[in-house]
Formats: sequence, structure tokens, C-alpha cells
Amino acid sequence: MAVIKALLLGQRQDISKSLLTDYQNAGAIHILAVYGLHVGILLLILTFILRPIDRFKNGKYLKAIGIIVFLWMFAFIAGLSASVVRAVTMFSFVAIGQSFQKKTLIEFSLITSMLFLLLVKPMFLFDVGFQLSYLAVFGIIWVQPKLDSLYVPKYYLDKKIWQLLTVSIAAQVGILPLSIYYFQQFPGLFMLSNIVIIPFLGIILVAGIVVIILSVLNILPQFLADFYGIIISLMNSFVRFISRQEQFLLQEIAISFKTMLVLYFIIFSAVFFLLKKNSKRLVIFLVSIVLCQGIYFLEHKKAKEQNAFMVFHKSRFSVIGNKIGKQLNIQHNIDSASVDDIKAVKPFMLSAKIEKINKVDFKNYVNFKGKDILIIDSLGVYQLEKIINPIVILQDSPKINLERMLSILKPSLVIADGSNYKKDVLFWEKVSLELNVPFHYTGQKGAFILID
Repeated sequence: MAVIKALLLGQRQDISKSLLTDYQNAGAIHILAVYGLHVGILLLILTFILRPIDRFKNGKYLKAIGIIVFLWMFAFIAGLSASVVRAVTMFSFVAIGQSFQKKTLIEFSLITSMLFLLLVKPMFLFDVGFQLSYLAVFGIIWVQPKLDSLYVPKYYLDKKIWQLLTVSIAAQVGILPLSIYYFQQFPGLFMLSNIVIIPFLGIILVAGIVVIILSVLNILPQFLADFYGIIISLMNSFVRFISRQEQFLLQEIAISFKTMLVLYFIIFSAVFFLLKKNSKRLVIFLVSIVLCQGIYFLEHKKAKEQNAFMVFHKSRFSVIGNKIGKQLNIQHNIDSASVDDIKAVKPFMLSAKIEKINKVDFKNYVNFKGKDILIIDSLGVYQLEKIINPIVILQDSPKINLERMLSILKPSLVIADGSNYKKDVLFWEKVSLELNVPFHYTGQKGAFILID
């Protein structure tokens, strides 16, 4: 039932964490969010149902208005999540393009919907889902036709499988560098899961709508409900099987923002070379590879030489680190976890190329490159001599008079991590700002990192 709600309405809150992880590892997490494929199928259904309107005068415009109204009604029912709004906006422009018989329909809908969304909400540009959605569609539009022309199938089944393969590869080409940059993993069996699931997804969605309508009218046969449940269970079992093939799931792949941009440069130059093979385009492709290698070696050299001090965010706990070269010293109060199991630290470890980890006790004081860092825990002790404008870290909600502490220590910055009560953090932030002392709460601003 939870998967059906996710498929039809994008409501994933009832799905177990383990099942969500299975879909993610299988490269099929996108089908549990209402996105372009779902809304596209809905558009086809509405286009078929409203086809008789074309016979009337200005019928194609009335049909477009009707489709747009129904699409946005669905968006409201699905909760107006970001993915739903993006998909419905895009296909609203597809409906408009169909009514005007636009030749470049997909390009028109993609560009106009993207610009419209950015005009309404410019911060969408920094939304991960927004970036991945449009890069995937761009990959399908730009790369898929080139891949499709590499092989001409003779049979119908062969043709459909090849189309699914090329679409899946093209979409992954569009989002591969960005998804590795954000999620630091790559599902190696994404093509297999998409080839099996996507062809039946349209049937599952249409059948789901029929099941819901019959259920609302109290005329749903039990055998139909049971059969539909079996199909969903089979899909879950297949996804679970794919996700268990851990040897094909590439994890802990860390790339920097610069490396991500260079990878896109490699992809674009490779596609341009495949379109028209000449020496100039080959040189550009080879230069992109050399550039990627150069950035890789420079970043490794920088990681070895660079030191840093970090205050990570972990709800209800405190995690503080000091990076010296490729070694990371960590102080934390998570009783049952080793340093390697702390999820808040892993992204930093990967990006900083950490090779060795030690658990340490900083004894409430750290000197990082001449900068005093004072850690005030639940004991509330801070009377230390010869400390000049330190960075003060508050953890475990110490019972202190903050105004007195600020007047005595005159800190350059106050940091509150995730181990503090929220009400205390809000009070500290208010007092600090009133006294013109910078304040950093990791639960709001993310980890604090001081780099040498």
C-alpha cells in the first residue's frame, strides 16, 4: 500500500527505510516520486479522453486548457511537492505546444518550463531535484538520438529493448557527474532495473487509477485488488534482489565541484567527437581527459598538505574533528558507534581523501594554527587564562550565563552543535546577535569548517 501511494501520489512517508534503500541501490528510486514519466502517462490518458473536443471550433485550445486544469488538480492532490510541480509545469507547456502544433515540442517545453520555474522561484536553481530532473531530460533529448542511431534493430522487441537501453543510458549520462558529486555512489545495475520496471510502470499507473476509482465507487472486485497487490509485491522483490547485488553498487566515490565540471566537459566533448569525427574534436576530447587528470593530482596534493578543524552536525550528539594532512582526529560522544560509522563525517572523509582516523579527547581546548578554540560542555567550565578572542563551541546545553561568558572571553565566534537543546540555541543566538558576536548553529548552517 505504501508503494502504491508513492507511485500514484508521490507520498513516500509510509515506505520503510529498508525498502527505500533497496530502490535507491537498484537505481529505481525515481519511480517512487511523481515525476516526468508519471505525469507524461497522465497526459497521454487525458489527451485520449479529451480527444472528442478537437471536433469543436477552437477545440484544440479548449482541450489544452482542460488538460492543464486536470494536471494541476492532480498536482494539488499529490501535495504540490517540488518534483510534482516541475513535472506538471513541464507537461503544461507540452500541452500548450501540442495545441499550437509546435515542431520542437520537447525543447520548447523543457526550456520554457525551466525558465518559468526559475522566474517564479529562482532558488530552484540550487535544488538538487531540479538540477537532476532537467539534466536527465537534457541527456535524453541530446544524447539518446545519437545512441539510437548506432544500431538499427530488425525486430519489434529488439527495437523496444534498444530504445529503453539508450534512454536509460542517456539519462544517466546527463546526471552521472552530478549524482556522484551529491550522493557519492553509482548503481551499476540501473539499466537492468529500468528495463524491467519502466515498461510495466505505465500499466501499473493506469491500473492503479482504475483500482482507486472502482474502490471509491465501492465496486472494486477483490480478485483485482489482490492481483494488483501481487504485481507491486513482485516489483518490490525484483528491486530487493537487484539492490542485494552489492558488487555492482559503486559507493564512496568522492569528486569535487571542479572535477564534476570537467567530467561534463569530457562527456560533451566525447559526444561532439562521436557526432563528427575529426582531429580538432579529438584533440578537445583528449585535452578534457588530461585536464581531469591534472585536477585529480592537484587535489590529492592539496588534501595531503591542507589542515582543517571541523564541527559536524549530528542530532543529539557532538562530533568535532581536526584534520592534519590525510589523518583525521575525531572527538565524539556517540557510545555505540565507531568513527567509521558516523554518517555526518563520511562525506568529509571522502572529499578530504582521509587515510587514517583516530578517536581523541581534545580536553575542552584546541589550538588550530594559532587560533584558540574553547569547548564548553555540560560542566560549563571556561575560566582559562591567556585565551584571546577564542572560537567558543557550546555542546550538551551547558548551564552558563552567556552574557557573562561573552564579556569575559570576548569570543570571535560562538558555535552550537546538534547536542544542544533547540530552545537554548535560539536564546544563545539572540544574545550573541544583540552583543554583535557571530553565531553559527550547525543544525541551520551546516558543519563549521576552519581551513588552514
